[in-house]
Amino acid sequence: MSAPADPPAVPAVARSLGAQHAPLRDKVADEIRAAILSGHFKPGDRLVEDRLAEEFGVSRNPIREAIRTLTSEGLIETTARRGAVVASLSEQEAEEVLEVRATLEAANARLAARRRDPAVLRQLEAILAEGSGAIAVGRTEELSRLNDAFHTHLAQAGHNRVLADLMRTMRDRTAPLFRRVGLEFARISWAEHADILRSVIAGDAELASLLAYRHVINAGSLRARSGDVPVSVD
Repeated sequence: MSAPADPPAVPAVARSLGAQHAPLRDKVADEIRAAILSGHFKPGDRLVEDRLAEEFGVSRNPIREAIRTLTSEGLIETTARRGAVVASLSEQEAEEVLEVRATLEAANARLAARRRDPAVLRQLEAILAEGSGAIAVGRTEELSRLNDAFHTHLAQAGHNRVLADLMRTMRDRTAPLFRRVGLEFARISWAEHADILRSVIAGDAELASLLAYRHVINAGSLRARSGDVPVSVD
């Protein structure tokens, strides 16, 4: 087996974190997490503490703590032989993580339909409309942000912070599975978003739950068939 590839240098904007006043462990974890989710650090890339400490402008301690945090989230794997590397999911692991994520999304959609927070629902409608407009003119590069906003606000509509945190972790873990954005998949995914939101607005908790579950499972199924399903519109 070949040695894991060294990752590229961290983006310049993430450097000199030691000069900032946020807790370093959390700040460094946020920056490494963002680099993994954006694809800057790819599955199998080695995360070398000394190199990251130099690039972030911090000591090794916050790097080590951040790696420990991201390991607990499943984004990093750490072994005695290989050290810390960006996690890779086998097909079996991918299916299992998607099943857990689908179950959580279904539970949240059920709560959102029961609680129907008017302010959050208006935000979701605005996000949905913006995404539909982007798809209509083929601007798929905007969908990563909009998809994240849709799922984040839908989690807020459930009004359960514990569940929202778990959902975020599962979305982060599935993110590397869907890297490239395809327009046809975007249309399917966004139509499913619209169906979920309509059922939430109508207060149909069971339908909302079913649609949210199917939404995640459908994304995994399309990925398995095509191998080119976008992570940013799942």
